[in-house]
Amino acid sequence: MSNHDTGHEASNELVTHEPGALPDRFEDPGHPEHHDRLGDNDPKANKKAERQVVALFGISVIATIGFLVAYFALPPGETPESMLRSNLALGLGLALSLLGIGFAAVHWAKALMNDHEKSEDRHLQRSSDENRAAAVTALKDGAADSAIGRRGVLQGAMISALALFPLAIVVPFVGNIGDDWNVSKFRHTMWRKGTKLATDPTGRPIKAADVTIGSVFHVIPEDLHEAEHPLDEKAKAVVLLVRLDPADLTEAEDRKGWSYDGIVAYSKICTHVGCPVALYEQQTHHLLCPCHQSTFDVADGAKVVFGPAKRPLPQLPITVDDEGYLIAQSDFTEPVGPSYWERLAR
Repeated sequence: MSNHDTGHEASNELVTHEPGALPDRFEDPGHPEHHDRLGDNDPKANKKAERQVVALFGISVIATIGFLVAYFALPPGETPESMLRSNLALGLGLALSLLGIGFAAVHWAKALMNDHEKSEDRHLQRSSDENRAAAVTALKDGAADSAIGRRGVLQGAMISALALFPLAIVVPFVGNIGDDWNVSKFRHTMWRKGTKLATDPTGRPIKAADVTIGSVFHVIPEDLHEAEHPLDEKAKAVVLLVRLDPADLTEAEDRKGWSYDGIVAYSKICTHVGCPVALYEQQTHHLLCPCHQSTFDVADGAKVVFGPAKRPLPQLPITVDDEGYLIAQSDFTEPVGPSYWERLAR
């Protein structure tokens, strides 16, 4: 159908005569038709939306208070159940506190603030003094449009939520200042001369005869349950036990007595940021950290072969006792886990 048939003016046609070429300009379609919201014409609906925003801010306030109560009333403790209970309460409090503020801000903007679409022409980066003055006026008009000055309850709810929420971050931070700065506790673990290597989590001692070539055991000290804080001690003392063909082992001269008939034991704590290293690839003898893919060569002193880690995994010197059980010769000879400011580089 031609332009004359449709009654359109030829000057408004935005096509070119060259196939595939883009038009030189596009007609400004303008703003879409504005549709009033229910609250724009119904004062009761507008007031209802305001009460909803206040309620959302109120939820945030209550959740923040709940977080603080849970932080002091539900300490993590030493059992998995107490840690689960504490983390669940803290997580729900923090989530509801943030969600309350976020939903309140979104609902306020959508239901109470002006929703007329506006557009402005592009200008040079440095606006004229008149435009800068107009921008300041527009900001003032926006603040007036939010009606925060005329909505005392809403203003109070917003200020309360925003003022209380930082406590959910500050209180735990302040509460962790103190003993946690004592880095000397990272220098030693529960491993001692003669401590039997036991399976995790059963605590069953391991005999060297039970470890076949290619097998992997997750290991803890046999007497871990006797520790005052067993979970804290386990976090430092966990070990991965692997048996290789002795011909595949490459051992430093000062460590030739640290293994037993191809059985080697290394800390499971990644030297990058402390994730559990437990993915063993039997063919390559590589040990992978699932967090950031640091890779260690178990056959060669657990040296780093890939990834962000900068240190080999600390090796636990082992041997067997008179009954054939695997035992530690000593504690690790270096601190386990990531670097810290008092740990010397090597």
